[in-house]
Amino acid sequence: MTARVEHALEQLKTSGVRITPQRHAILTYLLEELEHPSADEIYRALAPRFPSMSVATVYNNLKMLMEAGMVRELTYGDSSSRFDANVTEHYHIICQQCGKIEDFHYPILADVEHQAQKHTGYRISGHRMEVSGICPSCQHTQQAMK
Repeated sequence: MTARVEHALEQLKTSGVRITPQRHAILTYLLEELEHPSADEIYRALAPRFPSMSVATVYNNLKMLMEAGMVRELTYGDSSSRFDANVTEHYHIICQQCGKIEDFHYPILADVEHQAQKHTGYRISGHRMEVSGICPSCQHTQQAMK
């Protein structure tokens, strides 16, 4: 078990959340999987280990993890929600072909909140930015097809 998983489990215990085997597996999967999986992808990945687990169990655990501030839901248009266990401030780049989502950091964008508040008087609670394009893997596939 990684230090990141241990730390997250300790946070849950401290907040009084019971650590069930399914909850442990879902959290571990999210912390170790960098692809921002959907609930269905999490279910399919864990179903062989937990045959009695349902998709509803995955959704319920994701909801609890979001309420605990340990997971973030990512919604992009009509596609299904994705989930991210990296709750630090960061941005996402999304492949327009395969749907892959990757994290990237660009600290200077934090100034956007300050400028928005300064110019509008709003009390800013956060911001979200996504960048879209074609990932290197899909680019390679496109080149191979030419």
